Amino acid sequence: MKTKIRIIGIDPGSRITGYGVLDTDGFRHSYVASGHITIKGDALPQRLGIIFDEVAAVIAEWQPESMAIEQVFMSRNADSALKLGQARGAAICAGVQAKLSVDEYAARVIKQSVVGTGAADKQQIQMMMQKLLGLEQKLQSDEADALAIAMCHANHAHVRSAGIVRGSRRGRWV
Repeated sequence: MKTKIRIIGIDPGSRITGYGVLDTDGFRHSYVASGHITIKGDALPQRLGIIFDEVAAVIAEWQPESMAIEQVFMSRNADSALKLGQARGAAICAGVQAKLSVDEYAARVIKQSVVGTGAADKQQIQMMMQKLLGLEQKLQSDEADALAIAMCHANHAHVRSAGIVRGSRRGRWV
């Protein structure tokens, strides 16, 4: 019998942060919870404090063993990328404080993992998460993204533990 682990995926944002929690045995993933945190306020330090507190509360409620988060990507606006990086930092600190391992994935890797193309749009991710997890309710885009991040991590964690890493043989890089 396979041991299940619980993973939380975080889609960070300075205005909306999504979260998704899955249980997985490495092959089958089951939905536990998801949602999004709407961050109010104009001052960035207060918004970062809210992200930290709310992500910590979600972690305390659902007790995941591992955390995955989307890496920062550089958009057209450097200021937006910096704010996203700070939001990620607040969420990562909440995970580290809870003694979770934290892994990061590029957006293209996440999309490739769950949709099959690194160029998938938000609607495709929402549809695939709904379908793959057998959910009837429509997912808000940030929570669908967070579930995709958790599923990507579950897929990659299984591959790593089996020693089947791209570019490797028996767990060793070639």
